[in-house]
Amino acid sequence: MADEKNESSGFKVVDRRAFTVEGSPREESPAEAKKADPPPRIESAPLPEATEPPEEDPLGEPTGFETLVSYLSTTTMFQLGLIPGPGGERIPPDMPNAQRSIDLLQVLQEKTGGNLTAKESRLLEDVLYELRMTFVELQKRQARKGR
Repeated sequence: MADEKNESSGFKVVDRRAFTVEGSPREESPAEAKKADPPPRIESAPLPEATEPPEEDPLGEPTGFETLVSYLSTTTMFQLGLIPGPGGERIPPDMPNAQRSIDLLQVLQEKTGGNLTAKESRLLEDVLYELRMTFVELQKRQARKGR
């Protein structure tokens, strides 16, 4: 079986190490030196000037930012008990985690200030407003039930 492996596989192995096994510098033959092409030079293109990002994705798809805001707002609504569980059962509100999620959206708003499109900024502002108002309303309801 070992003799059957003598067939050419089409691969050629070339030792390109700079040193021999003994540690001395390897001398290249003139043919090998000619074959070694220098790597292609990559010239950097000038950086584009900072411009306002496009208002929306050209295909009308939600941007990554819009998806992130949607994910965080849906999570918050679930924590507020506004969205049913996987089996359709009612989930009780988790007010501390809902507050953390709203705070996270506020941090996102603060950290991205000035870097969002008008549409993205408005989306985040509207989502935060609605979630805050819902949170306050649920707190009032829980306070009334606690009396």
